[in-house]
Amino acid sequence: MSYAMAAGLQAAVYQRLVQDAALSALVGGAIHDAVPPGRVPPLYVTLGPEEARERGDGTAGGAWHRFTVTVVSESAGFQQAKAVAGAVSDALVGAELSLPRGRVSSLNFLRARARRETGGQARRIDLTFQARVDEDA
Repeated sequence: MSYAMAAGLQAAVYQRLVQDAALSALVGGAIHDAVPPGRVPPLYVTLGPEEARERGDGTAGGAWHRFTVTVVSESAGFQQAKAVAGAVSDALVGAELSLPRGRVSSLNFLRARARRETGGQARRIDLTFQARVDEDA
């Protein structure tokens, strides 16, 4: 296994989200690689934690990457956050991502967790995806 494809995967996921028209229509440019400093927008998407596990097949290296994309909304209720989370999922599931090294052979949705935060003032949805990345054989 090599973790060398992780940075390329993260960049490709970020670019896919930024370039998705449906998602951009909902959040504009509020898609971040990390929580923005200072006052955050009332609705935004950010990349979150990642976990990688070895999954080579004997002929080439590979890994499973589980990563989180988070949607945060200050609007009352979950409706707005769920609409954005749906757009994130639509943008990523099955997407053909281009990596500088290796390739993504699958990208799937695993789970989501929706909850209130900040004393009930904000809504947060953490979406977990799993990508299989393979070294070029």
